[in-house]
Amino acid sequence: MVCFRGQGVFNSLRVFLISIILLLNVSVGLCGCYKRIFSFGDSIIDTGNFANGKGSLMEFPFGMTYFHRPTGRISDGRVLVDFYAQALQLPLLPPNLPEKDTGMFPNGANFAVFGSTAMPPDYFRRWNHKVPMPCHLGMQMGWFKDLMHRIAPRDGEIGGNDYNFWFNDGSKPREVAAQFIPDIMATIGSSIKELIAMGARVIVIPNNFPIGCVPAYLSQHKSNNHADYDEHGCLRWFNDFSQRHNQELRGMVNRLSVQNPGVKLIYADYYGAAMEFMKYPHRFGIGDPLTTCCGGDQQPYHTDKLCNKRARIWGNPSGFASWDGMHMTEKAYQVISHGVLNGPFANPPLLRTC
Repeated sequence: MVCFRGQGVFNSLRVFLISIILLLNVSVGLCGCYKRIFSFGDSIIDTGNFANGKGSLMEFPFGMTYFHRPTGRISDGRVLVDFYAQALQLPLLPPNLPEKDTGMFPNGANFAVFGSTAMPPDYFRRWNHKVPMPCHLGMQMGWFKDLMHRIAPRDGEIGGNDYNFWFNDGSKPREVAAQFIPDIMATIGSSIKELIAMGARVIVIPNNFPIGCVPAYLSQHKSNNHADYDEHGCLRWFNDFSQRHNQELRGMVNRLSVQNPGVKLIYADYYGAAMEFMKYPHRFGIGDPLTTCCGGDQQPYHTDKLCNKRARIWGNPSGFASWDGMHMTEKAYQVISHGVLNGPFANPPLLRTC
């Protein structure tokens, strides 16, 4: 996330979330110090851009928990940025695309799109690899700059899909994905520097989830070797890969913090927050955190069918961490956002920046 301080429309206090693409029932106190949120990322925070771009809305059971209707969010309810907005006493963030050329977005806008990558499609063509979605971080930054020029002319989880699309292509050696990390770091770092140059003063940079615990990964990369799994039933290699990415990201954030002492760069540990409900699911009212809520009948992960009106709902989504095998439930996002807002999975916790 990023905040701007100062006078005028452009310099008024703002928060930005850069995501590669969980508030509990406790009082988070009053904040009210941020006037706008602008978010960049993928499906974990998309509030309707993908659905709008396709000219259609998601169908039920998406949105069943909080909104009681589909809203374009890839979950049963709220996603991470919704919890941040509510905790900061702001309206829920509208998607950018429906009003891309006309909207004034007085409380901010969401540029995140399902399937977005950090790197553009041309980058992957060098590896003889095609990503299914054209949207990337640079495109979202372009939308943001266009908006800034329109509303303030006088002033002047991305990263996860880069790996996901590669790993989901069964013909690609998984080890090659490590060669993407330096380029992805450079792209994310460049975007952060651009935001700082535009006046950003508080930025939250989340790391990558433990993808070895994602049901779709567990199903696709199932192994007969027990040593491939950790004590929680997650795939070791993929979690180790996530941690490698996260280590590089943290190093980059630390370096940028030293270079920009007047800017608060907050490293959000989504990996650590998600591992809490992997290690202690019953503490959060979650049954099996590796089981999909909306999917098919195949055991043990229920990932043999896409989540739609013909899929099976295996129970109340509040008892699951995974919504559709790849994306999380509102409950899981609530747990993660709580750790970022109140600690210990952000330093300092976001609410303490007010």
